[in-house]
Amino acid sequence: MSDTDAAAAGARTVERALHTVLSTPEGDRGQGIDSGASLLAADPAADAELRLRGEGFVRLAWERGWQPADLVRLVRRDLDAPHLRLLAELITAEARRYERLPPRWTAQLADLAEFAGPDDEAGSRSRRTDRFSYATAVLELYVLLIRLPAVEPVGPVPGTPVHLPPSDGEPRMLTRIRALLAKAEATGYPQEAEALTAKAQELMARHSIDEALLADRTHRGDVPGACRIGVDAPYETAKAILLDAVASANRCRAVWNSAYGFSTVVGFEPDLEAVELLHTSLLVQGTAAMTRAEAAQRAGGRKRTKTFRQSFLMAYAHRIGERLAEATERTTREASVSDEGEGGGLLPVLAARDVAVTDRTDRMFPETVATRVRGVTDAEGWHHGTSAADAARVSG
Repeated sequence: MSDTDAAAAGARTVERALHTVLSTPEGDRGQGIDSGASLLAADPAADAELRLRGEGFVRLAWERGWQPADLVRLVRRDLDAPHLRLLAELITAEARRYERLPPRWTAQLADLAEFAGPDDEAGSRSRRTDRFSYATAVLELYVLLIRLPAVEPVGPVPGTPVHLPPSDGEPRMLTRIRALLAKAEATGYPQEAEALTAKAQELMARHSIDEALLADRTHRGDVPGACRIGVDAPYETAKAILLDAVASANRCRAVWNSAYGFSTVVGFEPDLEAVELLHTSLLVQGTAAMTRAEAAQRAGGRKRTKTFRQSFLMAYAHRIGERLAEATERTTREASVSDEGEGGGLLPVLAARDVAVTDRTDRMFPETVATRVRGVTDAEGWHHGTSAADAARVSG
């Protein structure tokens, strides 16, 4: 058989295997995957076509609005390490076709390095236990990718050629903010973390105002963008509320998709960057404070409970939201007083940006619904969570 005939036969094998899996009723999906994996394991000529199909499924997911980080999050939640490695290899191979990517995609692709193995076929094969197990993992991954629905896009499809102005790297202000938050997370002294986080929030608010004024005065034509931030279990409701509080305080809007474990944040780019930085830092600080509070509870004879942690994080998110809103209002008021001496105009500029963000959010999510928050039943957890939020205060 010629190479061409072998490749054609392999393609038919892949088609039969996929049809076998997808035509099997949901309750018998495991049996369908076993049958499909047996077909693939028996035909080495199917390997190349199977890989090409996977890259196509990744591309289809991107066209449906998904990002590389979203796929990694879903596979990590629903499947196992071998599937993550396969996904990383597929995404890396697909992205290689394109010369330039937007910065947010570039960062996500760089994060795949921890899952991908050696960048060659021999390295990939060396990580397989046997052909049947490998084919089983591939089909399980492909079923997840094929069945992904379309979601709201938050930027250009990864791999789409884009024309971006040359970048001189991260603005110095963001570098300073990142350094302050890193120190706040690392210190073991609550007062020091409080001071560092407070300074970071001041810089964020001032940076947002400066960017808004610059865009208005130079007629730069900025428009709201969007990004996705993972909201992982456990206690995802509390984490989503914390993210919503951070987003609101930074003139953004957050919409939580509980089914797929992420929130979409809509806002202007400088504000999106602030939300990503601050939410991550506050989550780290809150988790550390919760661990310390639990240790104190156990020392007093109380066992660690899920309700304590849930109530702690809910209270933490609620109080942080209040303090962030206060800090933003104060910083804006001080900036507007200063701006009046230069001719004014700050408040109308900020109002116009708020309207633009709201309009973009409404167009992206015309059918959002509010949900009732449950699970706050532990008074001690609520008290300690509120105290931790006060210790991590972000006001000047």
